[in-house]
Parts: sequence; structure tokens; C-alpha cells
Amino acid sequence: MTGALNGIVVLDMTHVLAGPFCTYQLGLLGADVIKVEDPSNPDCARGRGPDDALNAAGLGLNYQVQGANKRSLALNLRSTKGIDVLKSLAEKADIVVENFTTGALASLGIGYEVLADINPRLIHCSITGYGDTGPQAAHGAYDNVIQATSGTIGQCGGVKPGVSFVDYSTGYAAAFAVTAALTQRERTGQGTHISVSMLEVAMQMMAPEAAAAQSPATAKRGKEPGIASYDTQNGQLMLGAFHPAQYRKLAKLLQRLGHPLPALADIYDWRDVWAISAETKSVLRDIFMTTDAETWVTHLRAADLPAERVKTLAEAVDLPQLAARGFFQPNPDDDSTALPTTAFHMTGQGTKLHQAPPTLGQHSHAVLTGMGLDAHQIDQLFDAGIVT
Repeated sequence: MTGALNGIVVLDMTHVLAGPFCTYQLGLLGADVIKVEDPSNPDCARGRGPDDALNAAGLGLNYQVQGANKRSLALNLRSTKGIDVLKSLAEKADIVVENFTTGALASLGIGYEVLADINPRLIHCSITGYGDTGPQAAHGAYDNVIQATSGTIGQCGGVKPGVSFVDYSTGYAAAFAVTAALTQRERTGQGTHISVSMLEVAMQMMAPEAAAAQSPATAKRGKEPGIASYDTQNGQLMLGAFHPAQYRKLAKLLQRLGHPLPALADIYDWRDVWAISAETKSVLRDIFMTTDAETWVTHLRAADLPAERVKTLAEAVDLPQLAARGFFQPNPDDDSTALPTTAFHMTGQGTKLHQAPPTLGQHSHAVLTGMGLDAHQIDQLFDAGIVT
């Protein structure tokens, strides 16, 4: 396997979504990712997804979408020998990523300070709901809880978005921090500890709104006009008219199509955008009802205005654009399942899936052999239930 992170060893002590997504991205870039799980309490995502048979096999789709390009070690960290194995792995690893509650690994004797003493070059990334300091540092959290805490649900009119965007954004933030730490280590020779906060990631995802919420001017002016969606004769239209110049383009288009709306032609700065009247908005809604969404998309794109019919997720995953980029790739063990990869290409090449999402403990023997343990030592660990 080649890739930007080829030769980098990652101990993946994560579960659910945010942490596994971070390490999946590292694995797609060529890192050797060893997923360490409790034999009796593995990643709960293994049992989640629409296919009951896959769930029962510990290969639920929620696990598979960030489980490929990893090796699985089922290791009991509630035992002294299991802790010893983990420390031995950490001694030769480059990165540890974990998303346990703050202090949980330290209570087992494998917190950052202990592992850094064993391996000063180790990069240790901790992903938690609120970070490792502050009054909520010890509080557990999931994506929906952070959406509630951060004001995201409030910003969306009291409705929780139907996707786990905080989890996945957090995974990206963690992967970015880890790769930055690798660059830093090249200069200093030293590892570091990274604390990633889901709450702070959620705030980052709402940076303009979060900054405005602290400004006295916001209360006076009200909420900034958003990019609007409109009903049409068939389907809903999302229009990306944002900049003042785009409103003027829209005015020219509407004039050409026989729907003059002079008020839009007079928008030259952001104050004019704020001043668009309710009457003008109502007329615009009526205009968009004169034909279907696809026809409007054709007109708007020809006028250099971003626009799209609001699609279902089932439609979106079949977009030719995604196929052309190779975003979804078949599971190496089951080509009936398509798995998402990276949202970027490097030098024109997409990353490749080379290892199917592993079953629990699928690579335990191989990982232990790679550590230098002989057959007798490995058998002892299996016989004692330390490894499965």
C-alpha cells in the first residue's frame, strides 16, 4: 500500500462515528491503522445499520462506512496483560487516536503521560464532547447532544438536522490536527497531545452565526438574509444568489424571460441586500411558480447563477459527478456495497480501498506476530481471553 501516510502506524482506540472517521481518513491515505477493541464490548457501530444480518455479524453499515483500510485487534484492556500489549504497541506507533470520556484511559494507566514516557515521539489525539479542560470536560456527549448544546438545533428552527455533521466534522478536524502534528514532529522530534472538542467544532461550523450572536448589532438588525429555496410547479429550487452582482444577474434573466423585477436590478451593495422588501420576495416566489425546478436550473445556470433542484439522498448518491470522481468504491470483500472514501484527490488520483472493514479480531494474530511475539506467547494471550 502506498499513500501520503505510508509507513505511519496508528492505534485506533475509537468508537461510534467521529473517531473512526478520523482514523479511516488516515487509513485511506496509506497509514497502517490498527483498530483496538474490547472483545466483549466492541465498537457499537458494528451492530448498527439497515441490514440485520450484517449487524449480527458485527459488520453493520454504520461501521463499514469508516471501517475499511484497517486491521482489527480484539484486546481486553481491563487486564494487566492487555495493558502491557497496548503499551508495547504504543512504543512503536506514531499516532494514538481515542474518543473515550476525558480521563478514562488515564484511569487504566494508559493516558497520554504514560504512553508519551514510553514513546516521546507519539502523537496522542483525544476526541471528546467538550475538550479536556473546563467545567464540562468530564461530560459525555454524542452528536445530537452537541447539536443541542452548541445552538445548532436552535439555529435550525428547533429541528435537529437529520445527519451527524458534528461527528464527521470532528473527525476531519482531528485528522487535520494529527497530520499537522506529524509535520511538527519532523521539526522537533517530539510527539504531542491533541485535544479535539466536538462543541468547538460545531461552533466552527457556524462561525459567522456564532460571531454575530455575540455582536450588539445583531439584535438591532436581525438575522442575515439567507440563500433561499423556492417552490416551483414541480420540485423545490435552491437558488444561490448571494452577492449583490448575482441579484443583478437574476434581474437580467427575469427580464429576458418576461418576468421583470426592477427592484433586483438596483442591488449594488450589502445594504441593498438587507433592504429587499417582503413584497419583492413575494413576487419572486410567484415567478418561480410559473414553471418546474429543472427548467429554472437550466435558465439560472446559463445566467451563471448557482442553482439546483432539491434532491433526495437516494438521487444524490447516484449523481454522475460522484461516479466520475470515484467517491464511492466497492467493498473489497463485497462489491454489492459501495463505501465513501475521501472528499479530495491528490495529484489527480483518488484513494483506494485495499482492505475490507474487518471482523472483530480478524487481525489479532497478525498484529501480535508483528510485535515480535512467538507462537507460545500468542497462544497464552488467546487462552487467557486477553486477545480474541
